[in-house]
Amino acid sequence: MVMSRHLKPFMAGKSKRLSFLRILHQEAVLAKVSPDLALALIQVESGFNQFAISSAGAEGYMQIMPFWARRAGKKPINLFDVRTNLRIGCTILRYYLDRSHNDWVRALARYNGSSGHAGYPYEVLRVLNTRWQPN
Repeated sequence: MVMSRHLKPFMAGKSKRLSFLRILHQEAVLAKVSPDLALALIQVESGFNQFAISSAGAEGYMQIMPFWARRAGKKPINLFDVRTNLRIGCTILRYYLDRSHNDWVRALARYNGSSGHAGYPYEVLRVLNTRWQPN
């Protein structure tokens, strides 16, 4: 319930929030990623806009580049589908965490394509610590 309250400014409708949080938790646990870290990343990447499209063409909550969907081997794939987006996004985050030996700053920079620039990772960590840490 605490996370639902934290999500309320971004997502109207309690049932939608709870459904989103359940799916996110399932996918994060499946990928062995902190659900709180995934929430912070989503806030920074898309502001919880399910249909966000970046100027680079990244799509959905976790701003997945379409080439990742092709790598997942599923065709056709809808990156605006909640479960699909969260599953691929959490899997990508796990991939970068593994490559970075669980160094969250380096993994987040790789996720965002901003390696060498600390602004993005530290923004995600700031959001994590100010909004998504359990009370």
